[in-house]
Amino acid sequence: MAQIKPLTAELQKIAIDELGEVPERIPEDLLALKTWIRQQPHLRARDDDQFLIQFLRGCKYSLEKAKVKLDLYFSLRTKYPEMLAVYDVDDAKFKEVFHLGCFTLLPTPLNENGPRILFYQYNYDATKMTIEEMYNPTSAMLELTILTDPYAGIHGLVYIFDMAKATTRHILQLTPNVCKRAVTYLEKSLPLRVRGVYFINVPNAALRIVKFITSLCSEKIQKKIYVLGHSVMDLTQYIPLKYLPIDYGGENGLLRDLNRQYFKRFEQYRDYFRENAQYGTDESLRVGENFDLDGLYGVGGSFRQLVVD
Repeated sequence: MAQIKPLTAELQKIAIDELGEVPERIPEDLLALKTWIRQQPHLRARDDDQFLIQFLRGCKYSLEKAKVKLDLYFSLRTKYPEMLAVYDVDDAKFKEVFHLGCFTLLPTPLNENGPRILFYQYNYDATKMTIEEMYNPTSAMLELTILTDPYAGIHGLVYIFDMAKATTRHILQLTPNVCKRAVTYLEKSLPLRVRGVYFINVPNAALRIVKFITSLCSEKIQKKIYVLGHSVMDLTQYIPLKYLPIDYGGENGLLRDLNRQYFKRFEQYRDYFRENAQYGTDESLRVGENFDLDGLYGVGGSFRQLVVD
């Protein structure tokens, strides 16, 4: 019997209707994925039922797509640990970065039982920290989301990027390689559906970067990306005000408090993240064609000229 958390009747129906889930076949589907993992000499992946089922759900039960997504998930974490690997939630740097509150998961999903909302602000000093460091605790949040959040697991995520506090230094950190890495992680390896991406308060200097980021996404995701104006009311055309943070006039939690409360989850999963140190990939042992991660991110240079202009 599969060791997974039961869904509510409503979410289970959506999993069946939209994701192709067949509840009585779940043990068989999980076994097929576990068997494949054991046959890969290069791959050391978690085989917890709750972890793996999200890769099946995120790929609408296409075993082949789930294999690729799972492989890429661990390959990226191995290749870019400074951005995507978290092993010690008690680490002073990890705590410092997380408590800046750049990324916040809002407590009430959209429309009460829809996608989870992830809110991003540029709340860090770009003269002292990098954007890769900002993404590091976010990758830990998203891994816990895979494990513990049925709304995100079935409906997916809505991303809101508020660039009101973005300075020229922040924008310069958004190099083509960083942009491509983030897009590949969020779209290609994370088993959570992207339901909408909203940019607000975008400085003129960042418009071309946002356009570049959009170009990196699949056509399907491009249709879900919106660059809005400088008023929160522009956002409420898509996200009703009550589902935005209190900081923005909504009812969906105060960002500072949510950040502080969320850290308790990391403490509850302290041992889980320590175990993560044993998982990853070894490309020298891969059978067949290697993942060309450098090729995926083979866009050099920066946007310095764009920003200066």
